[in-house]
Amino acid sequence: MITNVSIVDVYVKDIDAAKSFYIDVLGLTEHTDITLGEGYRWCTVKTPNQPELQIHLTKPGRPHSPDMVAAIDRALDEGGTFAVGLHVDDCRKTCDELRAKAVEVIAEPEERPYGVEAVVRDNSGNWIVLVEPREFSAADFG
Repeated sequence: MITNVSIVDVYVKDIDAAKSFYIDVLGLTEHTDITLGEGYRWCTVKTPNQPELQIHLTKPGRPHSPDMVAAIDRALDEGGTFAVGLHVDDCRKTCDELRAKAVEVIAEPEERPYGVEAVVRDNSGNWIVLVEPREFSAADFG
């Protein structure tokens, strides 16, 4: 029986820079950072309130083909790939705080049926969706 999600991958251009962004800018914490065989680096961060979920910051590489690695690199360079969605207490305040840290806000906070949503970009070009959630039902999308 599957009980929960434990790891999500986020492709990044530079693991050190991404780790710094996710920890120093977003406020996540380090979970693991080790180098395994053949120079493969396993680097994960987590949110303080959800320690069972690790965000694996990884550069595209093996076992992907060179063509797939090139495609992922191009997607990162274009700045339109999705990384993760994060819940926040106050979406507008969080965006202001991130903007003050030079984070690019690509979609300003906006009311949605499920809460207030904004989109920022990490330092690898990935989209991070910020949601200040609220209760909703299917009727709210009418």
